[in-house]
Amino acid sequence: MFKVLPQIRRRQALMGSAAAFVAFGLLLWWLLPLDEEPPAGTITFSTGTPAGVYQQYGSRLSTAFAKDMPKLDVRLLNSQGSQENVKRVATGDADFTIAAADAVETYILRELPGAGSLRGVARLYDDYVQLVVPRDSKISSVQDLRGKRVAIGLDNSGVRLIANRVLAAAGLDPAKDIKPFADGIDTGPGRLQQDQIDAFFWSGGLPTNGLVQLAKEFPFRFVPIDAGLVTKLHEQGGASRYYRATNMPESAYPSVQNGSTVATIAVSNLLMTRADMDPRLTEWLTRSVIDSRDGIGAHVHSAQLVDLRTAIYTDPLALHEGARRYYRSVKP
Repeated sequence: MFKVLPQIRRRQALMGSAAAFVAFGLLLWWLLPLDEEPPAGTITFSTGTPAGVYQQYGSRLSTAFAKDMPKLDVRLLNSQGSQENVKRVATGDADFTIAAADAVETYILRELPGAGSLRGVARLYDDYVQLVVPRDSKISSVQDLRGKRVAIGLDNSGVRLIANRVLAAAGLDPAKDIKPFADGIDTGPGRLQQDQIDAFFWSGGLPTNGLVQLAKEFPFRFVPIDAGLVTKLHEQGGASRYYRATNMPESAYPSVQNGSTVATIAVSNLLMTRADMDPRLTEWLTRSVIDSRDGIGAHVHSAQLVDLRTAIYTDPLALHEGARRYYRSVKP
């Protein structure tokens, strides 16, 4: 009897190990797609300017992709912003990108090359329009920019689209009523510090590193963009329907806002690709974007706002088939 017990124990141990192995296999089956071999190849991802959120987010996404798809080579391209990003994907110069919904709609309405091939992957987070002036400036409204030196964003940026529309809503002609400068978040803060401009527009996720750094070096404040201007923006029609009135939370730049919110405009950002992109690759990439949210969000605050429940709303773009497969697979 005593000689049999070790055999029974070994048999029980083997059965326990087998059960654990099966459980581990089931866990992998649950976490991974049915086709377990990750996609391979090369993709190009167009991001943004070095001091902006697109570039930071895109860089960390590429790290997440490398972890989930080790054989996928992700090549990052800096860009001037949304307008350039949309064009690059539409014309095949990039495979994936992030762009503001108004820039996407503008490209489509203008019937530019490849517009019909654009597809959505995920709605990500909102950009907030931030109109920055020195703290002691007398500028207190958009209308006060008349005659002033104003940076309105790089030529192919989403900032340029929004700034021109906001100025028009305020009754100002960007070409005649201000002295426009083509500066973005990389050079605008420096020009403001050196008194080379009186104000600059920026549209980006909260907080944007370029402004966080400026707050450490130079006293500035935000000029409110009130709801009345948003109403006038909507009257412009077209892509302006993607702008909504909101408040920039007091937590965005605490040392600048001193516990106060700032009235402004927000517009959603979309992760996008083309209809001809491999569905299997797009499905894996969509999964990686959602699964990496918390990890990336610890470094890029805007990433925390990516929500599975709203990610499927990529208007004005139809969802890519690969992204659709992913959302169906996780639907409760």
